[in-house]
Amino acid sequence: MRGKAVNKSPDVGQLVTAHVRLELGEPEGEPSAMDSDLTYDPADPYALTMIFKTGTVPVRWTFGRDLLLNGIYEPTGEGDVHVWPCLGSDGSAVVIFELNSPDGDVFVQASSRDVSQFVNAMLVSVPEGTEGNHVDLDAELSGFFSA
Repeated sequence: MRGKAVNKSPDVGQLVTAHVRLELGEPEGEPSAMDSDLTYDPADPYALTMIFKTGTVPVRWTFGRDLLLNGIYEPTGEGDVHVWPCLGSDGSAVVIFELNSPDGDVFVQASSRDVSQFVNAMLVSVPEGTEGNHVDLDAELSGFFSA
């Protein structure tokens, strides 16, 4: 279901997934369309994942959810991921994602409406400020010290 975020249960703390159509910015020529999924798992409450469906092997980018929460309203990001609101070539509201890696940089844009629906479902699942309630610190420390 394009652009509609699905919170698999009305209960707080559930997995949220949204199919989002992206436009990949091309240095020369017209942008090309690409399918992606945004996923938010309360088991990792401070992050979300964007999965690019690029052929045989999906490409996953995981980054801080605060980048998206802030980036839909104002330019955000200092490292490998930058997010900001903008107007698309047709005048519609979009969210731009700039992703940087040693292999290169990519700019993609998604409909602000689609991204906002995902953000709203994510905030129903884990409201802002309650992320720490979803972290099992004892298990995290145990895993850290056993490694």
